[in-house]
Amino acid sequence: MEVLKVSTKSSPNSVAGALAGVIREQGSVEIQTVGAGALNQAVKAIAIARGFVAPMGLDLICTPAFADIEINGEERTAIRLLVEPRQPHHL
Repeated sequence: MEVLKVSTKSSPNSVAGALAGVIREQGSVEIQTVGAGALNQAVKAIAIARGFVAPMGLDLICTPAFADIEINGEERTAIRLLVEPRQPHHL
């Protein structure tokens, strides 16, 4: 699965375009963030991407999880967001 790394300086519109492209090609994507600012940019990007894929009949959902990663030899806690289309409900 493709992993998009988002930082505080990431442009939500750019991330949304990349996110929508990966969703179209692969069906799901994982976003990795460290810090509140990066998470904020990622959530904005997901909101924008929902609009990009809506004409295709897709509604995106996001599942958050913690992950321990290493940055410059230092252990950090990241938040990973699994973004995928909502499955249709059949009763």
